[in-house]
Amino acid sequence: MLYSMTGFGKAAAETDGVKIIFEIKTLNSKQLDLTTRLPSAFRSRESAVRELLAAGLERGKVEAVASVERTGASAPVELDVDAMAAYKMQIERSAERLGIAVPDDWYGVLLRMPEVYRSVAPEDSSDAEWDAMTRALSAAVEGCMAHRRAEGERLEAFFSERIDGIAALLAQVDACEAERVTGIRARIEDGLAKLADVDYDRGRLEQEMIFYIEKLDVNEEKQRLAQHLRYFRETMDAPGLSHGKKLGFIAQEMGREINTLGSKSNHAAMQRIVVEMKDILEQIKEQVLNTL
Repeated sequence: MLYSMTGFGKAAAETDGVKIIFEIKTLNSKQLDLTTRLPSAFRSRESAVRELLAAGLERGKVEAVASVERTGASAPVELDVDAMAAYKMQIERSAERLGIAVPDDWYGVLLRMPEVYRSVAPEDSSDAEWDAMTRALSAAVEGCMAHRRAEGERLEAFFSERIDGIAALLAQVDACEAERVTGIRARIEDGLAKLADVDYDRGRLEQEMIFYIEKLDVNEEKQRLAQHLRYFRETMDAPGLSHGKKLGFIAQEMGREINTLGSKSNHAAMQRIVVEMKDILEQIKEQVLNTL
């Protein structure tokens, strides 16, 4: 089965009035390219977070973001006295300039001003909070992999269609073979016939012609390409998560055989077939880059 490297997962877990939210986005990359953004209380746990992400996601460009929401008594806050003092000074100056009285209830006025309360984040997370973090992380990874699998099913359908297309074109090569060999022989004999008063050994000519035609034989290339197509399908169906690199190597080998077919073809119809094969193969290579 195939998994895409493109995925998204988001999950949350709670403990003692603390809500941990974990969000993961993944894109394609040759290796694991991991970026994490954690609340300050979890910075000491970053290496453990990265290990869990690497084990669950394997490969790709990964952006993981965690946030903490504290509610009720578990959300310690303090008054920003400096902000309150700045508000009081501005109100007094405004009252003096406008010729109006200052408030009688300073506390009531100042406590309603924006940003006079600020959260006080703990320096380090508790064991219960870390447990909630790992639960949210695991659920987010699971959601991301489910998204990757859904995208992988679309990749499987895409690859199957293209592999079938190359196989169908390969089958058309056989129809060109007899015509191609006959045409090569006819061109050589016509060329010799145009040479006046030239005597040549017919037996030697047959030997050289056989040798020349053997050099243009493409049976081995056809067999190897057919084997690569089967191996590509088998790799797609194999158990496990990560097959993208292997599929990339198989696609490279397919390209070598197709290129050799083109260089040996010496036949217009076969060359058109080869061009169509190359077009399909480029589509495969492009999507292989997004396969886990």
